[in-house]
Amino acid sequence: MPGKRPPPPLDADALRDLALRHVSRFALSRGKLLAYLNRKLRERGWAGDGPAAPEALADRFVDLGYIDDAGYAAMKSAALARRGYGARRIDETLRAAGIAEPTRQEAGAQADRWAAAERFARRKRIGPYADTLPDPKQRDKAIAAFLRAGHDYDLARRWVDARPGEPPEEA
Repeated sequence: MPGKRPPPPLDADALRDLALRHVSRFALSRGKLLAYLNRKLRERGWAGDGPAAPEALADRFVDLGYIDDAGYAAMKSAALARRGYGARRIDETLRAAGIAEPTRQEAGAQADRWAAAERFARRKRIGPYADTLPDPKQRDKAIAAFLRAGHDYDLARRWVDARPGEPPEEA
């Protein structure tokens, strides 16, 4: 856009204010905040004394309690499970958010696999929630949808092969 001036480079105060504003608006993990701050530093540059320290700022926010990776992981995994996503998809989402392995495992263990698969089948109208039995091509597509959602093959097959109106028994 001609005539529009680029924003000024960041200094320590501007970086802190940017981080505070972002943390106050969104639920974040430490990794997500670091990615945001590094992106802003790339876009606007650095004009402060000494090198930029987004890691130190993120650590300070963790110490102050503004960011809680365990709380974020529990919230995000519960939200994804309510939408019908499986353990593998939940783990990958948390890994992308920068959540450490032990915290991811703890959050993933709390998810109910069977209930998530039922929600997914209901939402996609698969298996017991379908109107008719699927033909072989539709069956393969339904199993693929379950697998993309992070469910294992055996669970997907049990839900897809269930007759309309007859939910499978939990094993």
